[in-house]
Amino acid sequence: MNILQINSSARAFENGAGSHSTRLANELSAALLAQAPQAKLSVRDLAREPHPVLDETALGALFTPAEHRTETQAARVALDDALIAQLQAADVVVLGVPMYNFGISSQLKNWIDAIARAKVTFEYTANGPRGLLTGKTVYAVLTRGGIHRDQPHDSQVPYLRAVLGFLGMTDVRFVYAEGLAMGPDAEAAALANARAEIATHLGLDNTVTA
Repeated sequence: MNILQINSSARAFENGAGSHSTRLANELSAALLAQAPQAKLSVRDLAREPHPVLDETALGALFTPAEHRTETQAARVALDDALIAQLQAADVVVLGVPMYNFGISSQLKNWIDAIARAKVTFEYTANGPRGLLTGKTVYAVLTRGGIHRDQPHDSQVPYLRAVLGFLGMTDVRFVYAEGLAMGPDAEAAALANARAEIATHLGLDNTVTA
């Protein structure tokens, strides 16, 4: 089994401090490895290795036939190719998803823009679009300062379900850590709730710890 962990926080997680989404994604991946010691884990930190934005230059490179691309264009497409190949090889994907201004981080959006490519990760057919990244389980660890679960202002969950499902990843399981900015007690409760949800998703006995 290949596990791919994507950290999309703008903050690092070091020495037990920093990004909550990365902290919990690390714990979830560790729990998966404990269940399947033979599994291989790949981690991509989009803050430390930021992926370039999808701009006019990138679009020009993508829409230029490979044999006609300049060296610069080929190098730009190769960056996206590497992300796609990494995702294609994964059986399980762990996404660390902080909420910024009611949405996902720009780092995660750049990653999604890179992996969504017609005729590679999805295709249009006579019966409509078809995702090509099938057979994967995705765990999305959502960290929020406030409370947004099942509320109209939670744009993250509908968006992730839509875009990941469009690409063929329909088995998406969400982990919620909410109220992280509402005081120490609320933060501790949010982390405990997220760990309990991780344990439930993985069929554990609620012993996932920091």
